[in-house]
Amino acid sequence: MIIDLHIHSKSSDGVFTVQEIIKEAIVRNIVFLSITDHDSIDCQEVAIGLARQAKIRYISGVELNVTFSCPNFLEGKSVPLDFLGYQFDPKNSELNAKLREMALYREERAAKILKKLNTEFEKEGIKKLTKEDFDSIQASVDGTLGRPHIADYLVKKRIVQSRQEAFDKYLVKCDVPKYPLYLEDASKLVRNAGGKLVLAHPNDPHGTSLMALTKTLSEQTEIVQESMLTLIDGVECWHSRSEAETNSHYVQFAEEHGLIMTGGSDCHQKPIIMGTVNVPAYVSDQFA
Repeated sequence: MIIDLHIHSKSSDGVFTVQEIIKEAIVRNIVFLSITDHDSIDCQEVAIGLARQAKIRYISGVELNVTFSCPNFLEGKSVPLDFLGYQFDPKNSELNAKLREMALYREERAAKILKKLNTEFEKEGIKKLTKEDFDSIQASVDGTLGRPHIADYLVKKRIVQSRQEAFDKYLVKCDVPKYPLYLEDASKLVRNAGGKLVLAHPNDPHGTSLMALTKTLSEQTEIVQESMLTLIDGVECWHSRSEAETNSHYVQFAEEHGLIMTGGSDCHQKPIIMGTVNVPAYVSDQFA
């Protein structure tokens, strides 16, 4: 049984449409699937319908970026963490209203990032981005606007050669704080919509994870136990960038604390890695 509960579409920062994801899932024999776009559930109803037609089991999904702090680490400074919401009602009014508010903030944040970029471009003698450029970036987005869309536009304008170069050279330096969604709020939003909240890729070395607070697995799970346990329902134990030691540590922790266990590829773009993470079949049974 091939399971992938962490995939991104063009509704956030993926390169594939929902239709393309479902077609690829069929080719790869994925039988249990969730599309988890960043702060967006715009594609969920379409995905549910297409998955049903393809006879693929599907649960609603979203990835929420949360502002989190722990007094015993980084002197209590906040770090971003990602949480996955599953099996919620995509029509829930409270959840939809909050995500619309966050989408508006993303647009304001993008405008501020572009202003900072122009300051850097002026120093380097590069032509500044205009309102027409901002409109073009917005037009390229099917769902929520984010830094990857700006990066792709910089590639298109030949200011940089790759998305990674855009981040390394400009977007990290020119960043603006994300919408301040706190764990308590994220938990309430997802659970009130009938869903489950899961800590995403807790030990991801290249993403938003608990590694920003500590690289020690035992300390990570201490943080989860002390600051998250009553607010989450599960942990993503299998991920494309996690190693066997991480997997087994979080599986043991989840079993000890009665948490559900999920897993997925976190596929955004080519190369296509959908369905390549070995997620155990029993994960499916947790979503009755």
